[in-house]
Amino acid sequence: MTTINADLARIQEHTIDLDQLLAMSDFPECGGLALFVGTVRNHHQGKSVKSLKYTAYKPLAEKMIREIEQDIAEKYAIPYVRVVHRIGHLEIGEVAIYAVARAEHRREAFAACEDAVERVKHEVPVWKQEFYHDGTSIFVEGCCIRRDVADIAQEKHHHATHEHCHHD
Repeated sequence: MTTINADLARIQEHTIDLDQLLAMSDFPECGGLALFVGTVRNHHQGKSVKSLKYTAYKPLAEKMIREIEQDIAEKYAIPYVRVVHRIGHLEIGEVAIYAVARAEHRREAFAACEDAVERVKHEVPVWKQEFYHDGTSIFVEGCCIRRDVADIAQEKHHHATHEHCHHD
């Protein structure tokens, strides 16, 4: 994987510069560029969302995103993958995450981009708190929790609830 934008912060507290990520002129051998843009939507599970706040353990999050980029580049044999996640308070419509993958062909670019986003979403220590119009807020489950860990936690909760019901 190339070192273009190697010093670019993967966790940023300000609006992300997309032009910096695209690296348009740096990969003449690449005919495919896949871009994912994740924005803040105005609803979640039937509730009206007012805004979000992302927090992260920055040193570890930076390291993990870079490792994921390297893994994805090797897995798909492509020269360029970048993921940048925003933290702080975000309003509806603001960009929370950009992922870019450059490849010789579109298929690898699409696959690499999707894989990178999924891995960052489920593995990197970035937490999302949703603020609702009714004045409540919650930390969203499923962010930064591996599926197998979440399944074990849910199973333990189910057994604890089930046991509690028998004692009543």
